[in-house]
Formats: sequence, C-alpha cells, structure tokens
Amino acid sequence: MSMNTLKKNIKNFSLPELKMLVRELGEPEFRAAQLHRWLYSEHTDDFMKMSNIGRTLREKLAERFSLPSCSIVQVSEEENDTPSAERTTKFLVRLHDSEAVETALIPATGRQTVCVSTQVGCPLLCRFCATGYMGFTRNLSAAEIAEQVYAVQGFLDTRHPGDRLTNIVYMGMGEPLLNLDNVIESVHLLSHQGYRVAFSQKRITISTVGLTGGIERLATSDLNTRLAISLHSALQHKRLQLIPSARENPLEDLARSIRRFTDAKESPVTLVYMLLEDFNDSRDDALAFARFAGGLLCKINLIDYNAIVNIKFESTGTRRRDAFIQTLLDKGLQVTVRRSHGSSINAACGQLAIQNRPSQETTL
Repeated sequence: MSMNTLKKNIKNFSLPELKMLVRELGEPEFRAAQLHRWLYSEHTDDFMKMSNIGRTLREKLAERFSLPSCSIVQVSEEENDTPSAERTTKFLVRLHDSEAVETALIPATGRQTVCVSTQVGCPLLCRFCATGYMGFTRNLSAAEIAEQVYAVQGFLDTRHPGDRLTNIVYMGMGEPLLNLDNVIESVHLLSHQGYRVAFSQKRITISTVGLTGGIERLATSDLNTRLAISLHSALQHKRLQLIPSARENPLEDLARSIRRFTDAKESPVTLVYMLLEDFNDSRDDALAFARFAGGLLCKINLIDYNAIVNIKFESTGTRRRDAFIQTLLDKGLQVTVRRSHGSSINAACGQLAIQNRPSQETTL
C-alpha cells in the first residue's frame, strides 16, 4: 500500500468542513476559502503551488492529504453526416480511484451541453437503460461530478479554443437523487460565482426517474436548477414494467411531489417521454399522459428510444409518433420532440455503460 492511499482525499471536504480543518491546523478560517478556490477554480494539482497560502500550512496539507483529479482516458466522437460542430463526443473519465464513468458533450446551435454522471452504475434497473445492467458500484463525490465538467471544458479549450460550455444536464450514469447530498454540493461548486467555471443554476438540469422523496428535498433546497422527470408512461402498470422503482413512487405521489416542486421554485418541470413502439405510443397512452400532465406546470419532451443490446424495444414510427403528438397538442400541452444525439457511439439517452475499466496508466 502506497503512502498516498493512506492520506485522506482533500476533495471529500466541503467548504464548511475545510473551515473546520484549517482551524484544527491552527490557521485562520479565511484559509479555507483560499484552499477551496485553488481546488475548484484554479484546479491545482499540487499543494505547494498554492502560492497565497503559507508554506507551513501547505506542507501540513501535503503531508496529510491527497489531491487527486478526474481525467479523460478515452474519447469517442461521432462520425456521420451531422455537421462537425454538432457531433456528440463521449468521454471515459477516470475517477479519483480505479473506477470510471462516461460523460458526453452535446453541441447544438448556440449551446454546448455537458451530460454528467453521478454514480458508477445504477441500482434501479430501468429496462430501457444500459447503465442499470452494469450493476451499482458507488456514488460519485461532489468533486468527481464537478470535475467531469472541468475536464470537458479543458477538452474544448484544446480542440476548439474559445468554445465554452453553456449547459449542464445530470442525465448520465446513475440516478442523481440517490446521491443527492453530493449532487447538491456539486451544483454549488459549478455555480460558484467568481470561479473560472461558473454556471447560472438555471442552466443546470437535474434528471430523475421520479423518486418522490428526492424531488421534495429539491423543492426545499436552496438550488434553482431545472428538473426533468423520466416518465415514459402515465399508466402505472406500464410505468412499473419500465421503472421498478415506480412501485415505491406511484404516479399519484409523483404528481404531488412535482406540484410541491413547481410551487416552491415557480418553474416548470420537463416530463421526458420515450416513445416505444406498440408499448406506450397508442392514443390511450397519449390521453393518459395528457391527463397526468394537464394538472401540472410542465413542458413535455418526446424522445426516441436508443437501441441497447439485448433489450427488445423499438422506436415508434413516424405516423404513430405524429398522432401521439397531435393528441397532446389538442389537449393544449406544450410539446418538444428532442432529436437523439450520440447513438452511433452509444452516448445517447439510456446508452451509457462502462465495458472495461481504464488502466491506472492511461490518461489523455
């Protein structure tokens, strides 16, 4: 066992915990804010480079704590007829240990969206999602979530100087609301005004399959992020076939939690609905969806199913999709059809899954 593995990871400390730490080390509390800036604005990889912190404190920190960083170890870029500026890129990101997650960069006109992961694997076993078939290993720390964004911005700085990330979606591997403490802390890191990477929270979207307890925690939190709900059916028996956790989070409870969120935040949620041929795309399905959505402050995103090995669903055909949309429009609902991005490199919605862990030596 190396000496470094015996040290505590400094990035597992929140800002309040850093304040306690520096006091325990006999230093004034303001040193914590300086240390926090070096970690999450300057992205420093060596305590000794923290030039405005006294040498004695730097030496104490280096002696007791490790300073790991996430790193991109593999890049997969789409090769198709899409304009190069709009092609999705998928990254294999090594975490602070030997584990890894996948992260995606999704460009579009006027925006650059990064899709981040919050768990290594996922315990929820949703039938349409490849991540669940990996099993569940662990939650990511707040720093590991934020460092996916820093790493992708670094990639843009190298490949496309001048391009900046504009939006963050928590829609990668894992269920964000099962790791909510670290998700909330990561949002604070990524929206820390005055730091080199600082987003408006209105440009950050947290996605969930509908865990009501987590939604209600978000409603009472200090965050002002957007919320997206993976609905996929407004009929409980069908939703349960797709999302096992719907048993503990039935549609009636989900609607109640959504109302509490929208009342608290005065902002609509996005209901995401993946159209599956001959499963959830009939007129009766559309009418059930309209009844569910009609009482909510919401927007609707319809998305195509993205093929996953050994999962026997098919994407809905154009005629049935158009009829489904028209039924929703006739009920006065706001509907957007979201084009799938990254399916050719298994980077689209529901396709992220690690096949092989990266070696310790591999870094781009």
